[in-house]
Amino acid sequence: MRLLKNKKIAIIGGGPGGLTLARLLQMNGADVKVYERDAHRHARMQGATLDLHEESGLNALKEAGLMDDFWANYRPGADRLRIIDKHAAIIYDDAVNKENESSRPEIDRGPLQNILLDSLKPDTVVWDSQFLSLSKQDDFWKLDFKNGTSIVADIVIAADGANSKIRPYITSIKPFFVGITVVEGAVYNSPTIHKLLNGGKIFAMDDEKTLIVSSKGDGSLVFYTGNKTNENWVLDCGIDFSNKTQVLAWFKKEYVGWNSAWDELFENAGSNFIPRPQYCMPLDQTWETLPNLTMLGDAAHLMPPYAGEGVNMAMQDALELSQCLISDNFPDLHAAIASYEKQMLERSSEIAKQTLGSTEALHASGAIEWFISIIS
Repeated sequence: MRLLKNKKIAIIGGGPGGLTLARLLQMNGADVKVYERDAHRHARMQGATLDLHEESGLNALKEAGLMDDFWANYRPGADRLRIIDKHAAIIYDDAVNKENESSRPEIDRGPLQNILLDSLKPDTVVWDSQFLSLSKQDDFWKLDFKNGTSIVADIVIAADGANSKIRPYITSIKPFFVGITVVEGAVYNSPTIHKLLNGGKIFAMDDEKTLIVSSKGDGSLVFYTGNKTNENWVLDCGIDFSNKTQVLAWFKKEYVGWNSAWDELFENAGSNFIPRPQYCMPLDQTWETLPNLTMLGDAAHLMPPYAGEGVNMAMQDALELSQCLISDNFPDLHAAIASYEKQMLERSSEIAKQTLGSTEALHASGAIEWFISIIS
């Protein structure tokens, strides 16, 4: 803890990565605050379930002393997977095809967030703190927020996701569009698809398109279309994504020949749809390490979701960064952060390469056969 003695640490972003880092640093006596733009912990509906991997997300929770809480909140059976074609025919069911218990247990985002929040000291998270700007003052950073407040910190860590406002202070490298746009929706009442889902996950693939459906603990499900578009499709398509009729009409046209059962998802959607063009950071990205400013998770290595690595990588980043910061093996903070960034960039580059391969294969002809071959 020599490097962090008398140092104030500011983490920007209260997602799983930022909260995991705060927990790990507090366990070692660090002075840390998390600045989150949401007004309070219940401000946003939490998305799909997350499958935590043994070597990354679960390992970080283990080091954070939170595995008992995880096992009390995870969702047995939510990792069940069915691969389905466009005709809504089940091609593969891992409840039938697999005998071994999954090593990637699932937990809803909401409960995971609560586990991490409840593990922190009171008032660690400063809500309603949307980051505006960063400026250097001697050896400190001055941070200004939209609510009119300002703070000073010795170390700043960006955990503010895909559209990180801190990242440009570290590097000018930008992500590239991978050729796929996702349209996300949520629904409570979808009898046919709920039955087909059976409490787990659906990967429906055909015609070089995907439709991924995932159950949640509250009985709802979330779904994600995935199809090839140009980068500006969301702006150019003319669709009002708050209008179910328009989005359904688009789905029927884009997914022509797909079973009408899928239409339930769009007809009964309970909230606005969210279009998400998919981006990835360059695999060879690198930058000059700064002495007291770094980043983790999507801010550092954004990639598409088609390998289930996002939250796991963010939590592994948090673990590895905390280990570097509390270590006495480095002469100064600059060296500690440089060591973290080197291993983080190497690891994320390899996983991004695999993810891009998965993204391409899932949206190519023969996707079902390819997917079965890698999971069975």
